[in-house]
Amino acid sequence: MLALINGKIMTMAGPVYKGGSIVVKEEKIAALSPDSSPASAASDLQVIDVSGKYILPGFIDAHTHLGIYEEIYRIEGDDTNETSDPITPHLRALDAVNMEDVGFDDAVRGGVTTVMTGPGSANVIGGLSVVMKTRAKTADQAVIKNPAGLKAALGENPKRVYGDRKKTPTTRMATAALLRETLAAAQNYADKLQRRKEDPDKKPDRDLKLEAMLPVIGGEIPLLIHAHRADDIVTGLRIADEFHLKVIIQHGTEAHKIPEELALRGTPAVIGPSLSSRAKVELKDRSFKTAGVLAQAGVKVAIMTDHPVVPVQYLPLLAALNVKEGMDEEEALRAITINPAQILGIADRVGSLEAGKDADIVVLSGSPLDWRTKVELVLINGKIVYRDPAI
Repeated sequence: MLALINGKIMTMAGPVYKGGSIVVKEEKIAALSPDSSPASAASDLQVIDVSGKYILPGFIDAHTHLGIYEEIYRIEGDDTNETSDPITPHLRALDAVNMEDVGFDDAVRGGVTTVMTGPGSANVIGGLSVVMKTRAKTADQAVIKNPAGLKAALGENPKRVYGDRKKTPTTRMATAALLRETLAAAQNYADKLQRRKEDPDKKPDRDLKLEAMLPVIGGEIPLLIHAHRADDIVTGLRIADEFHLKVIIQHGTEAHKIPEELALRGTPAVIGPSLSSRAKVELKDRSFKTAGVLAQAGVKVAIMTDHPVVPVQYLPLLAALNVKEGMDEEEALRAITINPAQILGIADRVGSLEAGKDADIVVLSGSPLDWRTKVELVLINGKIVYRDPAI
């Protein structure tokens, strides 16, 4: 057992304990207390005094390509986009994740203990994403939720990739049409599977592409819609309305122009990465104000790095830059802890410090929104996975 005492515990579940204590037993949080004395007298209790430090749940990055688009390597470690086919829902991110990617170590040292990682945005439908911890021997051991969502992309990327090859889609219309076509085919496939229960002779041949679509049309997992421009975001929402889908808007560069459209539907948005150049036309209005505008409108917002676009360890810095441009401080911290946990459907395990949840904990030298702050101690599943050598 392990106890952290005398720290400022920001639970992200409501209470803030100044000089409180938190007890970890095996992989879980056993107890929290506003008192400095741990709520345990076990003989094997290891006590770490973190006086003057901040204690928060491990940070969560809700959109990365960690372990799939590896750093250092080029073609050898880039498994982000299967650009041979614009419709690849059957691809599974888990099959591409390399836990030896140095980005995982950067994540841990930055206090990022959970990420969603998945395919890129070259394809209209890119494949299935996975939510995982950032420290484990194998990718399978790291999994929290798989699949966590199905990647789809609107806007410039699919039309550029396939337009260059004189292959559909070359327009936004064709991108939307391909997405609708595949969703309709999945509905038909689901109907055939249902009829099979009534008449075994009507069993359709197994179709892995359409099989991967079934959790989406059934509302079990969200469609993860890559969209920057306001019109592309609205197209994604339009298609979601037509097929009654759960969706998460990813990037949402111009979402600040249409916050009411997201708020009306209760559609969450994972915003970023705003700390980048305007590398393409649809990024021309990118701003650190976007997340704050959406939050004020009642949209549930998470902040992303899109690692390796922005290195994953700088997730708290992105939150701070959003605060600089008007986002409420509490909401910015929620956007890298409990909000992404709720958006990704994993809040029963991570995102806040509460008894019974995974003991994913980060201890910081100061406020996580201060660029001078250092990560001093990180626990994942109750184990110390990083300790600043200077302390």
